[in-house]
This record gives sequence, C-alpha cells and structure tokens, in this order.
Amino acid sequence: MRNFPQDSTEKKIGDSQSILLVSCYELGHQPAGLAMPLAFLKQAGFDAETMDMSVEEFDSVKAGRPRFVGISVPMHTALRLGVQVAREIRKLNPECHICFYGLYASLNAGYLLSTVADSIIGGEYEEELVRRVKLVFGEANHTKESAATAKPVLAKLSFPVPERSQLVSIDRYAKLEHQGEQRLAGYVEASRGCLHLCTHCPIPPVYEGRFFVIPEQVVLEDIRRQVASGARHITFGDPDFLNGPGHALGVARAMHEEFPDLTFDFTAKIEHILKHPALMPEFAQLGCVFVVSAVESLSDVVLERLQKGHAREDVSDAFDVLAGAGITLRPSFVSFTPWTTIDDFIEVLEFVDSHNMIDHVDPVQYSIRLLVPPGSLLLSSPDAERWLGRLVQESFTYEWTHPDQRMDQLQQRVSALVEQAANVGEDAVSTFDRIRELAYAAKGAPFQPRNRKLDPFRSRPPRLTEAWFCCAEPTREQFITLGKK
Repeated sequence: MRNFPQDSTEKKIGDSQSILLVSCYELGHQPAGLAMPLAFLKQAGFDAETMDMSVEEFDSVKAGRPRFVGISVPMHTALRLGVQVAREIRKLNPECHICFYGLYASLNAGYLLSTVADSIIGGEYEEELVRRVKLVFGEANHTKESAATAKPVLAKLSFPVPERSQLVSIDRYAKLEHQGEQRLAGYVEASRGCLHLCTHCPIPPVYEGRFFVIPEQVVLEDIRRQVASGARHITFGDPDFLNGPGHALGVARAMHEEFPDLTFDFTAKIEHILKHPALMPEFAQLGCVFVVSAVESLSDVVLERLQKGHAREDVSDAFDVLAGAGITLRPSFVSFTPWTTIDDFIEVLEFVDSHNMIDHVDPVQYSIRLLVPPGSLLLSSPDAERWLGRLVQESFTYEWTHPDQRMDQLQQRVSALVEQAANVGEDAVSTFDRIRELAYAAKGAPFQPRNRKLDPFRSRPPRLTEAWFCCAEPTREQFITLGKK
C-alpha cells in the first residue's frame, strides 16, 4: 500500500496494482500515451502498471487486478486493438472501471460507452484522467463535469516531464535507418492539437483549430532522459511541428546545443514548409534528416475537398526547398478518396518516379483508403450522398463507395500486393513497379515497364523502420501476436 503525505497527515491513495494503463499502437514509438499520463498520476501520488500491446504480450495477471484501466487510443489502429483488449480485460476483471482516452475516444464515445467503456476522455486528457482515477478510488466527489461525457477537454495543462522509467526499453521500438546503420529513436511531443481544419483529419473535430505548446524545458528533459537510455535520434510527434515555428526552432536549437550529434525528424504541412523556407537550412544544421508531410494527393480537386491548404505545384516547391537544405521529404498519401481518379493515382506514381522518390515512400502509402470516422468534417461534404454509406460502429468508420468501381477494385489489389510484398521483404522499387503496372491495367492503358538495375546496396534516404499504417483494421490474430514482433 502506497502512502501519500498531505499537509501533516498521510492519505491512503491505493496500491500500485490498482491502475493499469494500456497502449496498443503509436506508429512504432515508445508511447507518449503512457509516458505523459504516468507523470500526471505520479504527480498526484498514484502508481500505475503499464502494458504496451505493440511490443508485449497480453498479461492476464496485470489485466486481472486493477480497479482502474486506462486505454490510450490516439489513432484508429489503436482503437481497434484497444476494444479487443478491453473485452479481454472485462472477462478477467468484470468490476474494473475502463476508461478510453485520446483522440479517437471522443470521436467514438457513443459506441464505446454503450459497449466496453465506463468513461472516455478526449483532447487534453491527463488532468481529467487523474480526476477519474480519484472518483473510482473514492477520493473525489461526483459532479456534472465528472460524468462520462463525450465533450473533449481543451483546457491548458501544466505539463510535468513524461515518466518513462517503467516503459519498455526504446530498443524494442522503431529505429532510424541512416547512412548504413540503425540508430535507437526516441519520441517526444513539443505541441499537441493543430491550427488547421483539414476535413479528413481526426484532429479538427476534437481540437477545433487549437493547439497547445509543451514547455521547452519539459521537452528538453524528456529528450535528455531518452538520450540517457540510448536514443541517437528523436522523432517529434507533433501533428505539425511548425504550428509554432518559434517554439519548434527554440527546442531544436537547445537540443542541438546539448546533443550536437543527435538527429531528428518532424511532421509539417506543405504550406508551412513553403511559409518558412528560410528555417529549413537551419533545421538541417541542427540535425533534421527528414520531414514527413501529408501530401495526400496531387489532384487539386482532392486537395480542395480535403482543405489541405496546398496545391499540386506546391508539392514540387516544398520538395525543392527541403532538398536544397539537405533534408529528405517523406510524403504520406491518402491514395484512395471518393474524388480520386485513376489518372490521379497514376500521376502520383509518375511524380514519385520522376523525382527519384521511390525510396522516400513506404509502399503501404499507395494503398491507404480514406477513413471517415464519426464526427469527421467530411460528413458535411455537399456531395456526400453520392459516396457516403452507413456508419459501421464496430469498425469506427463510415462505409463509402467510389463512383468508379475500378478504383475500389484497384485499392483492394494494391493492398493485397503491398501486404504480400511486405511479408517477403520485397525491395520497395520492385513493389512500386508492380503497383504501377496494376494502375495502368486498371485504366486499360498501355504500360511501359521501367528497365531498372536494382541495387540492393544502394544508398537510401533516412527513414524509420516502422511503416505507417494508421488505417489498418487488425484481426484478433494480430491482436494476440502483435507483442511477438
């Protein structure tokens, strides 16, 4: 039993086995969705156990004893897995309180609360998570604000340094591949939320165009501790590192001053890269080796529907800005939307090929199909009746059908090809060429194969070893075996 001193008395808070926090997937990173809430709980006098289903097997002993279980759901894949975890925990521990927290908790509150969840928290969730723990332990009184509500929390928090000491070692997570070696990669957040309202993104329905800065000294101490654990590269997990360019630059400068050999990557919108081109050479000097940007499409029609804030020609300009600074652009795509044509799909392939970017793009990106979660801004699209179907609650997404059935068929074929290629470890260039052949066949157009001399020992641009697949729908078999990767 843990004792927590308060004033001149000691208050019994609950033993260290009373709380379990679960992460299921954070794009291959050591989960911030465990580290930050652990710090808030510790600050409040609570201990918690953790379980990360992306690198650990399901632990029935841990699952069977907590009074409070928090399940982190920052993305769709995590939610799909998290519901399965919750069901397993409920079988073993029917009386525990299960709380889903994170971006996808608010979006799917109705279904979660009617099935596996006792409460949900979205937005800036950590302080509310502590309050809910206190409610379960009888340390706080029920109020209207403490009800299991779907309304996101958007209050500014006072952030402690994330608590990582009890998490699985970072050598079990994604690594940086760069200059012929692998480097352990840490993962931090310098800000959360986003200023922008891209219609396909799950952030705007929750954050409503707001973002919150994490103080520089908190971020630096988090980096410091991960470097002490072996990290030689840092991924900034901000939805957009350049929402606050001054804050981002300040963090990068201070990090480089203390750790001059440390490299890093971040995510930024194409429009932000073009808005701040003068910053890119300095970011490169400070150790930035690549930038992820949600290009999504090269079709101006699609980009307008998604309200991306950039046009087709901007992508080439951003590529040139980053290349001129010595930084690799790693674009992500939503390759299949209701407005994407076969010509649009082929144009992306030809753009990637002509810019010598095949090794910059994980093949799974060519298979990504638009996800329309509950609450999506896309639900108010003026042409939604042409393509939008029913909400499939258990899949946490709306069905949709492309007006051109060839596109849905092509997406299925590309997905199958990418999965098969990944299973056998096929070279990305070979996979790309086979996808290109599928696309031309779907169009019924003449296909000119590339006569490439494949060099398996070629120099490749920097990348993380975990391919991004946030739109995947994991099976129960994946749930059981995920921790054995």
